[in-house]
Amino acid sequence: MKKQNNSESFSLPNPYPHIISALDQYYGIWDSYEKGKENKGKSRSSKNKSKKLKILITTFWEYPLVGGLQNYIADLKAGLEAKGHQVDVIAPNQFPEYYVEKAKPKIVKENKNFYKQRYGSYNDRILSNSSDLQLFEYMLGNINLKQYDIIHAQDRFTANVMGRLNESYQKPLLFTPHGFMTHTRLKFNLIKSGSVEEAYYLAIDRQAIKAANHLVVLCELFRPILKKLGAKDEKMTTVYTGIDFQAQERIRNKEKTVITCVSRLRPRKGHKYLLEAFSLIKNQFTNVELRIVGDGEMREELENQARVLQLNDVVFLGSRKDIPELLSQSDIFVLPTTSDTLPISVIEAMFAGQAIITTNCGGIPEIIQDQQTGLIVNPADSKQLAEKMLLLLQDKTLRTNLADNARSYAQKHLTISNMVTKIEQIYFSLLRKGGL
Repeated sequence: MKKQNNSESFSLPNPYPHIISALDQYYGIWDSYEKGKENKGKSRSSKNKSKKLKILITTFWEYPLVGGLQNYIADLKAGLEAKGHQVDVIAPNQFPEYYVEKAKPKIVKENKNFYKQRYGSYNDRILSNSSDLQLFEYMLGNINLKQYDIIHAQDRFTANVMGRLNESYQKPLLFTPHGFMTHTRLKFNLIKSGSVEEAYYLAIDRQAIKAANHLVVLCELFRPILKKLGAKDEKMTTVYTGIDFQAQERIRNKEKTVITCVSRLRPRKGHKYLLEAFSLIKNQFTNVELRIVGDGEMREELENQARVLQLNDVVFLGSRKDIPELLSQSDIFVLPTTSDTLPISVIEAMFAGQAIITTNCGGIPEIIQDQQTGLIVNPADSKQLAEKMLLLLQDKTLRTNLADNARSYAQKHLTISNMVTKIEQIYFSLLRKGGL
């Protein structure tokens, strides 16, 4: 039975009609809050191509900070500035604390009352996220967005906020999804199918795509997922992540063959399958060492697993900053991930001239072609992983060929320069078309 719409009896503090519309539909309220609301802003700028642009890159997450997204932003910013453009990066943590202290309690209180009156209850996660969205908009509202030629949002939340603020400016707005968004949360049971959280986050996803003039896609695997959310092929361009990796001269160890895995120690990175695979071949070699580089919540469990399996040739090196040097000492690189998009560690291994074994997750098969630039195995398949490791340990010629091919591919396609040039071309293309 549908609830009667009692929206006239109290205020509507949430400025995001697509969110309220999705929640109304979930709770069965008759009249959509979004009904009849359309963007009737002025025409977009038809600025011609210029040599220098003023670009705003925005993110909902902290910046600067160590992490894949933050590194991507830093590299993009540096690359664009090297081409003579002016680039600003704005994140919530860059604003004075008094903004948060002044505004957030009021926003949370108003939203809580709104949800309770409209729906009879509220969801803690939705309350927190929707309040943070409004707080970020409040912060960004103090910035003159008119000064920028391009706005480039790096997550779905920022794309929602910038989409609203951009209604009056009509600047070309780009959106780069760095993950599969709600799709991934559902896949790993982080939210339940059919829940109010699914309705909320799908509304965020769809609006991010709707607000953007163009999507910069990190790998082809994103396309079908984004198309289901409303994206059009002609408004998506795939640009692989580029890195600046200073490969060091290879240091050959004549006494042993070194296998290296570089990754955070998290369940989805699949380290337990690597240890299981290594245990299956440990008795066939006496001169092989497996180095686990990285730290995380799985470290103690993985160290215990190695002891139980009596893997005396496994070394846990923890978090390290000398990855190029470590890879220069390595012969084989393995990333047994069970869920990923386009791992930077694999790209680093390509530049370092490693024979690579990894899984067919996310966009990995787009850069690691099986038997050409590396070897591909199924995720969570310890036996198959053991077979491929054994193959590379026995066949030095194959190791060399795969390593050389991987390095060549990376140098041609996966540099920062290549990434920045392609994104710059998208910027100018949007400006020539008036942002449309």
